[in-house]
Amino acid sequence: MASYVISFADIALKDLDSLDKKTARRIIDKLDFFVKTENPFRYAQKLKDATQGEYRFRIGNYRVVFDIDSQGGVVVLVILLVRHRKDVYRGI
Repeated sequence: MASYVISFADIALKDLDSLDKKTARRIIDKLDFFVKTENPFRYAQKLKDATQGEYRFRIGNYRVVFDIDSQGGVVVLVILLVRHRKDVYRGI
C-alpha cells in the first residue's frame, strides 16, 4: 500500500491565504483526511482537460486541483489551485 503526502505549489498557498481562516482550515483539514484514507482518489475526479491539473477534489464550494508525483512508495499530491467553483475553470 502506498502512502500519500501533500505538497502545495506557491499559487495554491496564495489561494489559501486569500481565503478566510475558517474556510482555509476546513480545506486543509479535508485534504488531511483524504491523504489518511487508503485510497484518496475515490474522493477525486479526473479532469477531462488536464491543462491545469489531472484531478480535483470538491470541498464544499471550492475545488482543489492537483497532480500526482510518485516517488518510490510515496505518492505526492501536488496541490496546484484552490479556487471557488465559479472561478476555478475560467481561462481553460
